[in-house]
Amino acid sequence: MTTLRFFAAARAAVGVDEVTVDPDARTLGAVLGTVDAADPARWEALQERCSYLIDGVTTRDRSTPLDGVALVDVMPPFAGG
Repeated sequence: MTTLRFFAAARAAVGVDEVTVDPDARTLGAVLGTVDAADPARWEALQERCSYLIDGVTTRDRSTPLDGVALVDVMPPFAGG
């Protein structure tokens, strides 16, 4: 199981702080596409601008496999840094 944690604008678009998914060795992009967002259009547009911490390693590559990954932090751009 993989936990996705959402911060700032990502949290607002999705409507929850975190979800747990069974990635079945799928990619980050595939898993993000399964998230049931409160604002689907905003969530879809935001995904391209986010950075992702995958078990503490930063990536923007949504083709990254999630096999064996415990935690993904979804980090949208923040003002001032």
